[in-house]
Amino acid sequence: MSSKMLKSVLTTVLAGGLLAGAAQAYEAGDWIVRAGVWGVFPKSDNLDTPLGMIEVDNGYSLGINGTYMFTPNIGLEVIGALPFKHDINLDGTKIASTYQLPPTVLVQYHFMPTGTIHPYAGVGLNYTFFWDEKTTGPLSGTKLSLDPSWGLAGELGIDIDVAPNWFVNATVSYMDIDTKAKSNVLGTLGTVEIDPWVVGLNVGTRF
Repeated sequence: MSSKMLKSVLTTVLAGGLLAGAAQAYEAGDWIVRAGVWGVFPKSDNLDTPLGMIEVDNGYSLGINGTYMFTPNIGLEVIGALPFKHDINLDGTKIASTYQLPPTVLVQYHFMPTGTIHPYAGVGLNYTFFWDEKTTGPLSGTKLSLDPSWGLAGELGIDIDVAPNWFVNATVSYMDIDTKAKSNVLGTLGTVEIDPWVVGLNVGTRF
């Protein structure tokens, strides 16, 4: 699924929330679980080096998150996913690929529902680790390593009721992800500023 298609579906989901209906507010003790398709969209121009501009491509995977509601308004969310794969380019030429996982913990504030919509916002801490870095093209045969990253994260989301205790969900998150890139031949290349937007389209339930 391309970024254009994912954002188009996100717009459709948001528009669907305008349908009339009675939404039931979340309660203290509720568990909320969501799973669906997520896209990670790094910012452009991630690292300027003497060799050229390094850019990290988009990645897509299956994402899942779970929220525990301490009160009707305050919840704690943990984000997980299957691995995301990203290609790494130098001035448009692929030089490497890597896998990453960005487990994240956020404190959420859930606003009072309107119609069928449960809007919420969250802020928290992200930890991203990388593995299976493989080089190709001009760097073929060399070794590349990417350090783990700690950073802040924020999100906005909505749950849209479609049946008792079932809903569709759209969420947009921003994550501060910076990793130091090292080559066994070229030494330290610098800090790759990935800083992606993460868009998720999910189906969820509460119990």
